[in-house]
Amino acid sequence: MSAEMRRLRVTTPEGVEFSFRIASPVLRLGALMIDWALVSSAWSVVALLLKPLNMISEDAGQGVMIVTYFVLSRGYDVMMDYSWRGQTVGKRVMRLRVVDVRGLRLTFAQCVMRNLLRFIDCLPFAYAVGGIASLVSTRGQRLGDLAAGTIVVHEALEPAPDAALMNGQRYNSLRGQAALIARLRREATPAEARAAWQALARREQIESAARLALYAELAAHFRQLGHVPESLVDGLTDEQQLRNVVDVLYRDRA
Repeated sequence: MSAEMRRLRVTTPEGVEFSFRIASPVLRLGALMIDWALVSSAWSVVALLLKPLNMISEDAGQGVMIVTYFVLSRGYDVMMDYSWRGQTVGKRVMRLRVVDVRGLRLTFAQCVMRNLLRFIDCLPFAYAVGGIASLVSTRGQRLGDLAAGTIVVHEALEPAPDAALMNGQRYNSLRGQAALIARLRREATPAEARAAWQALARREQIESAARLALYAELAAHFRQLGHVPESLVDGLTDEQQLRNVVDVLYRDRA
């Protein structure tokens, strides 16, 4: 499969295109093994605690164990995907993330759907169905991803944007707001940070009205993401707010 086919391209209504690299089966397998090891470790402790139930009723004990393992294994995947915005521990280690195929934020329903269908992807053994589906799909989607409208992407280390994007600005209203900056850096995904600085970098390539609409949408998104007080953005244009965000997301960041 060509490198071009192994990328997900998303075009916003304003005509700005962003590209995501589709995760390889090898990286996904590595993430799966890490998560499996974590769940197995947790299950060994839980199973030990539930073992006395077999003394009361072996059938009831086995039933409780089956239900508990289902809740633990699938609950781990669902809650981690949703709370970590498309990542589990394994995916974070391997720099992978589950995203909506349209580039939108993952919904809880999508997280549930893609993880519940793992049982079908696992058939008949060793993820055979899911593996074949991901190899056949041009987007590397297993059946759970196809049903949920999701895709797993690889997040390469982001290069720092050109310092000229900040126009040598000496004042940034977000500077000195340590808690706010930490919150922005924690909540903003690499894809969102990249979208912000690419929107600035392509400023002259976007028609004026579309540019204003795009900057307004991005600025509003980051204000909500970082719970930015109105006092810090009062009197600033959406473009300047976006430049301030890009500045604190990238400058002096290890």
